[in-house]
Amino acid sequence: MPQHKSAIKRLRQSEKRKKHNNTRRSKMRTLTKKVLNESDKEKAQEYLNDAVSFIDRLSVKGIIHKNNAARKKSKLTNHVNNL
Repeated sequence: MPQHKSAIKRLRQSEKRKKHNNTRRSKMRTLTKKVLNESDKEKAQEYLNDAVSFIDRLSVKGIIHKNNAARKKSKLTNHVNNL
């Protein structure tokens, strides 16, 4: 357990950020599943646009690595193109 005031504050901040980031990652997974489970190409394209936009935002904010974001977007785009 931290003893210094700054360390206590840092612990509080990191817990708050962890919760925030985990909800974002969870939403990303949900959007990904929506795209992959859709069989209608037009509907899948709509979901793809939402998912790619959200993944880009996570990448820019540093929640996921840019290469990880690129890999996920590529996988989703290939899936929609093959429908």
